[in-house]
Amino acid sequence: MNKSELSAAVASKTGLTQAQAEAAVNGVIDAVTDTLKKGGDVRLVGFGTFSVSERAATTGRNPRTGETIKIAASKQAKFKAGQALKSAVNG
Repeated sequence: MNKSELSAAVASKTGLTQAQAEAAVNGVIDAVTDTLKKGGDVRLVGFGTFSVSERAATTGRNPRTGETIKIAASKQAKFKAGQALKSAVNG
């Protein structure tokens, strides 16, 4: 499912117009993104938790040349599914 299909599904389940549903989906995505940028967590009880984790700088190898390269430290967005979502997926 892509973003436009998600908007269509939201519209059909809520009775919103396609444009309103698309605005709602975009609003949720923007809110989650803004919160993660600030280092916060987004917890949706029963669905899951979006969070940010720190990845330390490491060294790696270029597979073509075997040359050692430095991999910079970075932040990574994570999602951990909630129990209700896990149960729904597993039947």
